[in-house]
Amino acid sequence: MKKKTKKKSKILLILAIILFVGLLYYVALLPNFVTNNKEEQYVYIRPNTTIDSVMEVIEKGGFLKNRTTFALMAKIYKPTNKIVSGAYLVQSDMSNIRFLNNIYKGYQSPVKLKINNVRLKKQLVVKICKQTCIDSLRLYNLLNDSIFLRKYNLTVDNCLTLFIPNTYEIYWSISPEKLFDKMKGEYDKFWTADRRDKAAAIPLSPTEVSILASIVDEETNKTHEKPIIAGLYINRLKIGMKLQADPTARYALNDFTINQVYHTYTRIDSPYNTYMYPGLPPGPIRISSIEGIDAVLNYKPSNYLYMCAKPELNGEHNFSENYEEHQRYAAAYYKALKAWKAKNNL
Repeated sequence: MKKKTKKKSKILLILAIILFVGLLYYVALLPNFVTNNKEEQYVYIRPNTTIDSVMEVIEKGGFLKNRTTFALMAKIYKPTNKIVSGAYLVQSDMSNIRFLNNIYKGYQSPVKLKINNVRLKKQLVVKICKQTCIDSLRLYNLLNDSIFLRKYNLTVDNCLTLFIPNTYEIYWSISPEKLFDKMKGEYDKFWTADRRDKAAAIPLSPTEVSILASIVDEETNKTHEKPIIAGLYINRLKIGMKLQADPTARYALNDFTINQVYHTYTRIDSPYNTYMYPGLPPGPIRISSIEGIDAVLNYKPSNYLYMCAKPELNGEHNFSENYEEHQRYAAAYYKALKAWKAKNNL
């Protein structure tokens, strides 16, 4: 009788172990996450987030097949006391324990940070903070902190030259200080020996090239014209002539809706107004494009000193070497503009 009882107990124990292992496999190791489309999907976890909040996020995202198994595993598996903030890639074959292990140990995935089409610091802050966990006020303050910027050889005026328009891989939970380090690394990669040599031959520093490129970018969206316009402004710089660039007057006025820069606009007292002050402004009037930077570095040599929009009103320009020729081009342009305004009741 005792032998039968012992045998029965062993069988029950074995069954219990098998059941426990099976349950553990089902709860911990069986794939329990699903994604709804082909694009990469992330769970974004902010600092000091609880496991309950995480569960709410992944439920709202529709990532869980079985909520009960995840909730059970979340109560059992806590390798550390704190969940690490970050962006965590969700994959369809992911198990509960794998996801929990990622968020407790900080095994986050890099995300794409896209920087382009930015005029002002505030715009840059908004763009970056929409794509990361960075606090907007903290980042904005660093962009205006002369002591902090000094370590990157930047000033409050020219700090936007550090940001080369591109798409970068970063961690979503990156600190603003680490972001600056990342951008400095990318900046150094961009400014190769070849680019630096071309800048020195003008002669301009990389920062000055970016400032001039920002003006060129604002002058035209015609790729073929950018090296010509860059050459024209370099000619003016070399002879000490004021740049007299309309985009700098718009920037000084902080009004980018102005289509025609009248004489009164050119008299605003601002270091960015190149009608009033000679040389380059103290900083860029936008984050210059790579195309604009390379247009300056590979500018087209000429004797041009003047430019005027073409009377065809197609966004292109006529270029001239002397003021008399420029005046003729300007007269033709204003005549065409006046006719266009009359036709459109403007």
